[in-house]
Amino acid sequence: MLSLRAHAGADTLVLEDLPIPSPGPLDVVVKVAAAGLAPGIIRLLEMRAFKHLPTTLGHEAAGTVAAVGSAVTGFAVGDRVRVHPNLNCRECVYCRTDRDMMCAQQATLGHAAFGDLPRPLYDEYHNGGLAEYVRIPHWLADPLPDSIGFDVAAKVHDLADAVRALKCADLPLGSTVVVNAATGAMGTATVKLAGHFGVARLLLVGRDAGRLRSVARLADSIHTEIIALGDLPADWRATGVLTRRLREYAPDGAHAVIDFIPEGPATAQAMAALATGGTLVHMGANSTPLPFPPIALMVNCWRFVGTRACTRNDAREVLRLLETEALVAEDLITHRFPLTDAIKAVDAMRRRDEPMWMTVVNP
Repeated sequence: MLSLRAHAGADTLVLEDLPIPSPGPLDVVVKVAAAGLAPGIIRLLEMRAFKHLPTTLGHEAAGTVAAVGSAVTGFAVGDRVRVHPNLNCRECVYCRTDRDMMCAQQATLGHAAFGDLPRPLYDEYHNGGLAEYVRIPHWLADPLPDSIGFDVAAKVHDLADAVRALKCADLPLGSTVVVNAATGAMGTATVKLAGHFGVARLLLVGRDAGRLRSVARLADSIHTEIIALGDLPADWRATGVLTRRLREYAPDGAHAVIDFIPEGPATAQAMAALATGGTLVHMGANSTPLPFPPIALMVNCWRFVGTRACTRNDAREVLRLLETEALVAEDLITHRFPLTDAIKAVDAMRRRDEPMWMTVVNP
């Protein structure tokens, strides 16, 4: 089978032919029909977040069951499934209380693991779905209704991450919400789902006004404003211009900021535009320090909530929304590539010469 692989010490990805995996007793092998492509793959490789190299990349996949382990029940060859990528112990207090992304064993197949704890599941299942086949433990397979296409199913993880971020914001009905980095996969997913969380007004922040206007059309009946960082004064990073611009649109402050900014001061400047009692939910891995003393959070009753992934229940909630057509997400997928062009697809995502919301690879 053809697979997109990363090797230790190499600064480029390679397409390789590998044997089709055989299932262990508790495994299923999925013939991949669609795999999601995440923009942060190269950054994670540079951060040495991939603990097993060489490895097959790709944490988002959907397809049909091609083989079933001897001890597996409930699945048969030909079943349509979506692969849930988060590996965890399933027994700790976090896993038992819908916080499984906090499990000490949490890692992501075809993707990253952080920290130095032994992770036997990740050791066994680190290979991902940017391949013609992927082997997974059977409990990570979600049955996929016929009404949900494979391309959308492959991006359920992004949609579920947005669900988790919106849940963490604890929004009141009729809320005003800032979405930072609104033109990426996570930002567009959040805009698409905002109406399901009672959002009445969106303030979308991104680099380019034209791309933001395209994203604003996803908001349907929600009143939407855009703030393009590229149109702000050149010194905006040092002078707090973003905060002031957001306050012009929301003088009383925003109820929440959903923040996917990967670097720079936009996170802090958006947080400074929160209303009293507001919440910033961060899922962008921004390493820029916040400039606020603790007293600022105390006086304003602000909350800063970090969340690194969705839960299994978040993903199943997205599947229910898609199955009932309460959520239609096909328009979020802007690019499709064959697996033979996967390296070209990764390069296109890194350069972002054109708008790319969600990208899938079809083996």
